[in-house]
Amino acid sequence: MSAGADKRVVVLAGDGIGPEVVAEARAVVDAAAARVGLRVCYDEQLIGGVAIDATGEALPERTLDACRDADAVLLGAVGGPKWDDPNAPVRPEQGLLGLRKGLGLFANLRPVRAHPALLDASPLRPERLSGVDLLVVRELTGGIYFGTPRLLEAVPGGGTRALDTMVYTDAEVRRVVALACRLAAGRRGRVTSVDKANVLESSRLWRRVATEVAAAHPAVELDHLLVDAAAMRLITSAAGFDVVVTSNMFGDILTDEASVLTGSIGMLPSASLGARGPGLYEPIHGSAPDIAGRGLANPLGAILSAAMMLRHSLDCPAGAALIERAVDDCVQAGARTADLGGSLGTAEMGAAVREALARVPAQ
Repeated sequence: MSAGADKRVVVLAGDGIGPEVVAEARAVVDAAAARVGLRVCYDEQLIGGVAIDATGEALPERTLDACRDADAVLLGAVGGPKWDDPNAPVRPEQGLLGLRKGLGLFANLRPVRAHPALLDASPLRPERLSGVDLLVVRELTGGIYFGTPRLLEAVPGGGTRALDTMVYTDAEVRRVVALACRLAAGRRGRVTSVDKANVLESSRLWRRVATEVAAAHPAVELDHLLVDAAAMRLITSAAGFDVVVTSNMFGDILTDEASVLTGSIGMLPSASLGARGPGLYEPIHGSAPDIAGRGLANPLGAILSAAMMLRHSLDCPAGAALIERAVDDCVQAGARTADLGGSLGTAEMGAAVREALARVPAQ
């Protein structure tokens, strides 16, 4: 890649282990960038609990403005016990939801691949994991997380009742399924749309629109699966999936379940993309307050998220490939953090990736 204008990345380290894993991701990006002639500059901003403490807001306007002007956003994690009151008017998670909305991010990409060297780290039998290489595309702007919540006090006979609405429009479904079909065309050509169409009206709309969209992509094979059956198949026969597209809540739950396929949730990266503008890149794990500040967190999810950032937002697929190859090589060589049964700390694992990256032959 030839040298050009600097790529600007907003860094939102956030809470808990976020600053620790993001620091290693940045160091790996810099190492890869040096190999391919990419120039990256960073702008650190606040989000989540640390933003609440500093400004009273989970997503300060300054942070959102900086993200809108960037080429990409790299996020660590938000939340922790300090801000864990569910009745608090301002919560760290509001910062993440606000950022997705403010940047127009409608699709969350979560690749799940069982590394051959880590099959023993999973609680599942190795034969159930062989060949697992799937991509979950989760819709981000609709569904129950963005419905209208109401707490109804006056219930006949006493007591209370809570209600959350699950709303989808055909346009929201259409754009995320179309993205899933485009991504599948570059993989193995299969899309599984996951819904609950036997019960939910919003899922019946989802299924109808998904069928219409797939018809415009004849090179892609579409099948439908109820979410409970999908949850079972992720454990029993995950290698049969290629691209899975699903709604906001279902995708949230299924991808956390899928983390057992890789041996640790610390291994899983993600990218959130919109129709235009910067993408948001973050590991799918939380802030892990029990190990925060102790240098024990697995940084590979953040490092692989940074690789996705290079590929999807910084126009640097060669740098992404270098990072992914380096992660594969160091894991194959036995590098393990505690969550994978090893003894390396966060910084040591990051150093192992950078050392492996330096040995990857130039393409």
